[in-house]
Amino acid sequence: MKKLIGSAAFLGLAFVIGCGHKRQAVYAPPPPTPPTLHEPAPAVTSQAPSSTASATNAAPTEQTADEAFVESHTPIYSETGIASWYGPPYHNRRGANGQIFDQNALSAAHRTLPMGSLIRVTNLQTGQSAVMRITDRGPFVPDRVLDLSVASAKVIGVWRPGTAQVRIDVYAAPRPIDEGGRWCVQIGAFSKEKEAVKLEEHLERKYHTANVIEFTGPTGHWVRIRPLNDDKDRAVEIAKELKPEEGEAYLVRLD
Repeated sequence: MKKLIGSAAFLGLAFVIGCGHKRQAVYAPPPPTPPTLHEPAPAVTSQAPSSTASATNAAPTEQTADEAFVESHTPIYSETGIASWYGPPYHNRRGANGQIFDQNALSAAHRTLPMGSLIRVTNLQTGQSAVMRITDRGPFVPDRVLDLSVASAKVIGVWRPGTAQVRIDVYAAPRPIDEGGRWCVQIGAFSKEKEAVKLEEHLERKYHTANVIEFTGPTGHWVRIRPLNDDKDRAVEIAKELKPEEGEAYLVRLD
């Protein structure tokens, strides 16, 4: 009985205590916060975050350095288009920026903005927005301009519908947006490796001065054409020259 009374008293005390696209200048953005380990790029292609809000608790309680920078500056570049989102099978795989993609952190993939660019993405239908970094390359789907991590998609209301019309405002970029850089053309994805290898061999003969490689990613097999010196103008020419039967071609910035 004494033990029971003691236990009840202890529990009571615990309860009380428990209730108690023009030429752009190079901008120097604030450094991103260290990423949480989690991201893909050719067998490996996705993103490491600059913000680390979780998908279930994506609204931060304090303003981050990136958000403060955005609030005190004007965009240096803007574009609109369709955004989608991605997570599995890219989660915890190494992404195009060399880091591990965390689908539960705020980040996005873009085909041509410099890696590490600081952006704010706004859902044009709902007005929801979030600040994040470009940490990966994609989306490799026609007529889409941005791929959001799961967390980013939830914050701006894209996760449930799957896609949405968005505005991308770029506030800082580590390199000029419309000139320079290292470029390539990426073709795919192919469901069968032999199809990708066959195209690789064909393109090696067609573009003998370029570096043509075939690689396997999380969603299929890809072929990448890197022109001599990763020249942008030549990459643009190659993307225009490729025929539809050779596959869906995407102009991609590597840096």
